[in-house]
Amino acid sequence: MIVIGGSSSKALAQDLAKELGVRYIQPNIARFPDGECYVRIEEEDIDDEAIIVQNSHPDSNLVELLLLQDAAVGLGARKITSVVPYFGYARQDERFKKGEALSAKVMVNLMEMTSKRLVTVDVHKPIVLDWFHGAAHDVHAAPSIGDFFKGHGIDLVLAPDEGAMQRAAEVGKVIGAEVDHLEKTRLSGELVRMAPKNVDAKDKNALIVDDIISTGGTIEAAANQLKIMGARSVTAVCTHGLFAKGALDRLRKCCNAVYSTNTIENDVSVISVAPQIAKAVRKQKKTNRLTDKISLRSGK
Repeated sequence: MIVIGGSSSKALAQDLAKELGVRYIQPNIARFPDGECYVRIEEEDIDDEAIIVQNSHPDSNLVELLLLQDAAVGLGARKITSVVPYFGYARQDERFKKGEALSAKVMVNLMEMTSKRLVTVDVHKPIVLDWFHGAAHDVHAAPSIGDFFKGHGIDLVLAPDEGAMQRAAEVGKVIGAEVDHLEKTRLSGELVRMAPKNVDAKDKNALIVDDIISTGGTIEAAANQLKIMGARSVTAVCTHGLFAKGALDRLRKCCNAVYSTNTIENDVSVISVAPQIAKAVRKQKKTNRLTDKISLRSGK
């Protein structure tokens, strides 16, 4: 088994190779003057299983992922596992309006052209992986986030809404902190109050846990409100730190600290999800071995 890191996921791919105890390969990635992607894996051959780590967002990363898959196959890789830390287009998992593209399914279909296994991290809706005809597994970042915040004095873990309570609960269990979710209360036509549903935040070190921070509007409003309510500190953490439109700078003004995992590499992506991905890869490999043994015994 070898690990190949795409340009969007070099650090995570290197972490994963260390976790698995296998060789890491950094391919040659370049752009032609017209913007097209050039990919070359500088090996004589790959007589092994290849794990390719690369995001499918934005579009340029998706193309690179597909080219990396093909390059590995061209060198003789026996099996391809695609680790897609941030799975782009996952939010379009149904045709909400007539004439729309079913984007999530298109992405899955593209990835399975050469890949037999797929691993994602906190994908928007895990049900989209049912479209993948090989082995597919969605990894939760919560255990890694919880491990990171052990000993940081967090008293209260908050989900941005009730639907995200499971993620917050997983983090809170690892830390040993209270868990609640934020609730929006409209006070007027323009004024909205965000506060914990059941727990008093006064004099507590609060941690807001989300899967994606894009523009950061919800986190910003929540952090400001928690400070008004007397929270000692407010820290924001997410799996996927997109931080669009200057979100990171704005959040740093209202939060005591901001962190993300390394599914998307940025200034605050200090939490590695490699241990969780490694567990999924080992689990898939073990399952395949058992399947192969059963097939041999049955003569198939």
